[in-house]
Amino acid sequence: MWCKLMCGRRELQLMSTLSGGQSFRWTYNKETDEWTGIFSKTVWKIKQDNDYLLYKIMGSLLNDIHIQNEHDKTRPKEGTSIEKASKDFFKQLLENYFRLNLNLERYYKQWAVQDKLFKSACEQFYGIRMLNQEPVENLFSFICSQNNHISRISSMVEKLCTHYGEVICEIEGRKYYAFPEVGNLAETKVESELRDLGFGYRAKFIQKSASQILEWGGDTWFQSLQEMKYKDAKQELMKLHGIGPKVADCICLMSLNHLEALPVDTHVYQIAAQNYLPHLRGKKNVTEKMYAEIGDHFRSLFGDLAGWAHTVLFCADLKKFQEKTTEDECNVPKKKRKK
Repeated sequence: MWCKLMCGRRELQLMSTLSGGQSFRWTYNKETDEWTGIFSKTVWKIKQDNDYLLYKIMGSLLNDIHIQNEHDKTRPKEGTSIEKASKDFFKQLLENYFRLNLNLERYYKQWAVQDKLFKSACEQFYGIRMLNQEPVENLFSFICSQNNHISRISSMVEKLCTHYGEVICEIEGRKYYAFPEVGNLAETKVESELRDLGFGYRAKFIQKSASQILEWGGDTWFQSLQEMKYKDAKQELMKLHGIGPKVADCICLMSLNHLEALPVDTHVYQIAAQNYLPHLRGKKNVTEKMYAEIGDHFRSLFGDLAGWAHTVLFCADLKKFQEKTTEDECNVPKKKRKK
């Protein structure tokens, strides 16, 4: 049976949120209009119906004892059944994942008043949510993202899960895996194994970073990053092997609750140079100074949620880029076949 969670379509647009390069473990079934994804060691199916987000739990490694212990922290009423605790627990997981406690329409209106480009973009790209992901999965997924495209990143993330993660369940002959624990990626042999699996130079980054995280305290270290100021957390992340400013900002934004973080790549630079900072036009590379200037500009424009607001602009720009690329390909004259 489907469970219901009240959430209007203007508050959450699944397509742009789940396929926009934030997370790499969601797949869409066009025939049923359903999404299947994995987070919190749980396999989910979700879809939308009028004013509701519908969801099913297909399998989970979270057992009744774990769920009850977590639920007890919220001090439920005396006599709460494990079934009720379980239902409430998974509902809260989903609410936290999509950050549904934040009234997005209200922020959209504020951002539209502050910026005419946002006002134009938000007509089509409404309800784009910044996912609240698990830091371990987010960090290693974005190490895989370096010089890569979404389909290949997704493939790499699944390889990490199938080789080093725990089986959650099997559905119609397919096994679904949880994201691996840091310790499973820290072993010395992991680097050579990942190279054999086609990870290239990223293999070393993954194994070395996992080893560093364990040395620095694992979950405790991640918790300390959430409690730090944004720029301090970013500097700490950049001490990991192979993590630069952009990946560090992705991790801050998507899993450490530093929603002012703004990852700057080619598309973000182009948006800034063409629409906000014309003196940056025509530059061949984004320098450290330019990177900081672009981020600070959007933070002054959109405030503490600058990274979230800019994600809407990013999605709109990426869509235009994809449409232009397709149009250019269609307009390429076909070569005449030699007789």
